[in-house]
Amino acid sequence: MSLTFHWFLPTNGDSRHVVGGGHGSPATASGRDRPPTVAYLSQIARAAEDLGFVGALTPTGAWCEDAWLTTAMVSRHTERLKFLVAFRPGFVSPTLAAQMAATFQRHSGGRLLLNVVTGGESQEQRAYGDFLDKDARYRRTDEFLDVVRQLWEGKTVDLRGEHLRVEDARLARVPEPVPEVYFGGSSPIAGEVAARHADVYLTWGEPPAQVAEKIAWIRGLAARWQRAPRFGIRLHVITRDTAAQAWAEADRLLDGFDPETVRAVQAGLARSESEGQRRMLALHDGGSRERLEIHPNLWAGIGLVRGGAGTALVGSHDEVADRIEEYHALGIDEFVLSGYPHLEEAYWFGEGVLPRLAARGLWRHPATEAPLAPLAASAGSR
Repeated sequence: MSLTFHWFLPTNGDSRHVVGGGHGSPATASGRDRPPTVAYLSQIARAAEDLGFVGALTPTGAWCEDAWLTTAMVSRHTERLKFLVAFRPGFVSPTLAAQMAATFQRHSGGRLLLNVVTGGESQEQRAYGDFLDKDARYRRTDEFLDVVRQLWEGKTVDLRGEHLRVEDARLARVPEPVPEVYFGGSSPIAGEVAARHADVYLTWGEPPAQVAEKIAWIRGLAARWQRAPRFGIRLHVITRDTAAQAWAEADRLLDGFDPETVRAVQAGLARSESEGQRRMLALHDGGSRERLEIHPNLWAGIGLVRGGAGTALVGSHDEVADRIEEYHALGIDEFVLSGYPHLEEAYWFGEGVLPRLAARGLWRHPATEAPLAPLAASAGSR
């Protein structure tokens, strides 16, 4: 089985510096360096498509552009790339969401994937008119996905649930294919919902031992429902021809972190209700710049100024390939990656790491049924 790689569309803006934001913190000023125009995002999407990424994740929240509208526009400038659209169930009815997904599939040629984000920050949820607490939001997500799944099967649905009520709900046309559901969460109730509904369970980039524990946890919960989801991981990446070059780039990014910005971001993230965000903060002791390499080639520096995914694979192309192989051995089959700036870093990874994984028999370009040719010993990569 070939590993699957997704890239990221920075709808909060892009830069040669880290663009902060997420989990209640606003996008940092660096996001204005390269505004998230359709033209620029399409440039990233076309590069990802050519390089062999299967899809591209688009975030959700007040800190970025709307994912549904943006990806619908960008899809017109690509041919094969899928779009992993993050959305929050509390902001739209399940019937409308099922209809939107079906419409997207028809007009894009079946290129929609769904990243269901329950929402970890009550303050941000209330800005959208959602006043449920965190556990109630997960119970609503469970009901929401029950309705959506049945509608996609062509059923007529009636539900009088704790949080949702629909009568005689049905779709005129079901999606073809049915979009896969990607879902993450580290709290006990998140695990229960993931076990019932996730096609792919996503975790942020924790050290391998912690990732292995999460995989075992979700597998055990899912087995009760006779389900066996796949597993993916969300990471940033800094890969270069040599380890020294890669760590020099990580140091450059770290030097650009204003201490006051770090303190403000960390104070905001410390108030997060997200268990996953709490685990990210613990990786760097809530803002410490010491001991940021928390596992060989796994760097927690991004999380000093960015909410959500806060770790990066840093190293030579061979070292990054080694770490990907290490995660794969645990059960990770899908990698959702990003880097600053997203256009250039897509090429560094696509031209540097993917050929090495192909040579190891772990990856093949999705546009061809044959694996890539083995990497020549003298080949330079960028």
